[in-house]
Amino acid sequence: MTRGTRWAIGGVIVLAAAGGGARFWFRGPTLPVVTVEALRARDLEAIVSASCKIQPKRQINVSANTMGRVTRLAVAEGQRVKAGQFLLEIDPRSLAGQMERGEASVAAARSSTAQARTNVEQARANLALAQQNLKRQQELSRDGLTSREALERAQTEVAVRETDLKAREQDIQTREQQVRQEQASLSTTRYNLNQVVISSPMDGIVTRRNIEQGETAVVGTMNNAGTVLLTIADMSVIGAEAEVDETDIPTVLLGQRAKVTIDAVPDRTFRGRVTEIGNSPIQQTGTQTAGQQQATNFKVVVTLEEEVPDVRPGFTCTADITTATKTGVVAVPIQALTVREMLFDDKGVLVHEPPPVPRTTFFGRPIPVEAPSTPPEPPPGHTRTETEGVFLLRGNRAVFAPIKVGIAGDRYFEVVSGAKVGDQVITGPFASVRALADGAAVALPEAPRTTAP
Repeated sequence: MTRGTRWAIGGVIVLAAAGGGARFWFRGPTLPVVTVEALRARDLEAIVSASCKIQPKRQINVSANTMGRVTRLAVAEGQRVKAGQFLLEIDPRSLAGQMERGEASVAAARSSTAQARTNVEQARANLALAQQNLKRQQELSRDGLTSREALERAQTEVAVRETDLKAREQDIQTREQQVRQEQASLSTTRYNLNQVVISSPMDGIVTRRNIEQGETAVVGTMNNAGTVLLTIADMSVIGAEAEVDETDIPTVLLGQRAKVTIDAVPDRTFRGRVTEIGNSPIQQTGTQTAGQQQATNFKVVVTLEEEVPDVRPGFTCTADITTATKTGVVAVPIQALTVREMLFDDKGVLVHEPPPVPRTTFFGRPIPVEAPSTPPEPPPGHTRTETEGVFLLRGNRAVFAPIKVGIAGDRYFEVVSGAKVGDQVITGPFASVRALADGAAVALPEAPRTTAP
C-alpha cells in the first residue's frame, strides 16, 4: 500500500467519525415515548370490596340461670337440634332442698296468719266485754250507785281493748305480707328448679359447646360473664358481616346486589343483598400506638340468597357490593387520570400556556432545563387551580383536557364531561404521564419491524 493510499483511507475514516460526531452533537430533543388508547363506550360497575366473616342471621348463646354441676349432657358440637329439645341438666338437688324449705316456710307463715286471725277474734270479744262493762258502769253512775274510780277504770279498759284489737289487726297484715314474701321466694326457687333442665330455644345447629358433663356452670354477674354453655345458630339464613371503610359507606345502600367469595369454597361466588348497614363505627379492640390513627369501619351485612354447602360460622370471605351500574358510557383508563395546576381566565375557560423548552442532549446525556420553582403569576383576572384531567394526543403533542368523572369501575372511570368517544388518551407509561406538561411534544412507540422471509 502506498503512502498516498494510506492517507486517503485515513481521511475517509476521519470524515466518517466527524460526521457521526456531528450527528450525535446536533441530535434533536429527546421526546417521551407514550402509549395511547382510544376512548369508547363501556358498561361500568362501581364495586365496594370488603373483608367479611360468615355469620348466621340468628344465633343464641345458651347460658345457665342457676349455678351447679352438669349431670346430663345430651348434645354434641355440630348436632342439629329442634326447638324444645333437651340439651342438658344441672344438678337439681340443692334447688329441690330449697324448694322444700320454701314450702315449709309458706306453710308456717300461713299458720301464723291463722293464729293472728284467732287473736283478732279474741281481741274483739274482749273489747265487746269491756264495752258492756263500761255501759253498766255508766248506768250505775247516773243513779249514783258506783264510784267515779270504777267508771274511769271501765273507760280505760275499753281503750286498752280497742288498742289491742288494732294491734291484732295490724299483725294480720304483717303475717299476710310474710305469706306473700315466702310465696314469692318459693316461686323463684321453683323457677330456678325448672331452669336446671335446659332445652333448645330454636331449630338450629350446635356450633359451639363449652361445657362437659361433670363441669360446673357459673352464673354471670355484673363484672363476671357467665358460662356460655352452648351456642345454637340458625344456618337457614346466612349473612356475611363486612367491615366497610367510612369513605365507601355513603355509596352503600340497603338492597344493593353483592357477590360473596368464601375462602373455604373456592372457585365459586354466591349472590346476596345488603340487608343491614351500621349507624355507629365498629369499636376497635387492642391498644392504639401513639401517633397512629386507626381506620374507621362500619358494619355491613350481606344476606346470601344461595345455599352454601357445609358452611360454618366464622368462615372468612370477601364481599363485592355493586353500588352503581352504568351502561354505554364513555370510560377512561384509571391510570390516565392525573392532576395539574392549570390557568383559567375570568370566564373559567382553560388557557393553554406555551409548553416548556424541551430537553436537549449533550454527548448522549440530557441537559436539564431549569424550570422556575413556582409557576409564574397569572395575568389579571386569571387564576391557577388544581384540575383533574387527562392528556389527549393531538398531532404529536399531549394536550391537557379537564374532565369530570362519575363512577369508578374496576379499570375505568366514567367520563361525565370533557372527553368523547374516539379521543386518543395517553395512558402510560406512568412516569411519562406524571411528568407530562400541557402541549409537550411526545412520540409513539415504533412498530416492530417484520423481516422478509
